[in-house]
Amino acid sequence: MTPANRSVPVDTVLPHVQYQKLEEAMAWLTRVFGFQEHYRYGNGPSGGQMRVGRTAIQVRQSGAGERSPAQLGYGTQSLTVFVEDVDQHYARAKAAGATILEEPHATEYGEYQYAVEDLDGHHWLFSRHAKDCSPEEWGAVVKR
Repeated sequence: MTPANRSVPVDTVLPHVQYQKLEEAMAWLTRVFGFQEHYRYGNGPSGGQMRVGRTAIQVRQSGAGERSPAQLGYGTQSLTVFVEDVDQHYARAKAAGATILEEPHATEYGEYQYAVEDLDGHHWLFSRHAKDCSPEEWGAVVKR
């Protein structure tokens, strides 16, 4: 029998995000996005886990030669975090000086969200479900 995972429930995607200055990034994620540190490990530290609501992310220190999206000049992924109050979250991030990429808005696929960039250039969406609509309603092709 497999032991229960105390860190994250099963059927959960746990993104791993690397930062050039991990401790600075952890403090920034706490101050700007409301994440709370769950644990850290290694010297320096070399990594950790952070949570906001029921969302968890792993963060780690970039290694030699590894560059951030800001250093590369382009993003490699986008992270979406579902929060209860998008407007409150947006106000917090904006007041803290985060780079807002998209103002809060309703999407054609039924979400209310805003887009923001973190201190290393990672793209984040903070979102909540706004209305039910089927993928076909907004032009997606559903494979059954």
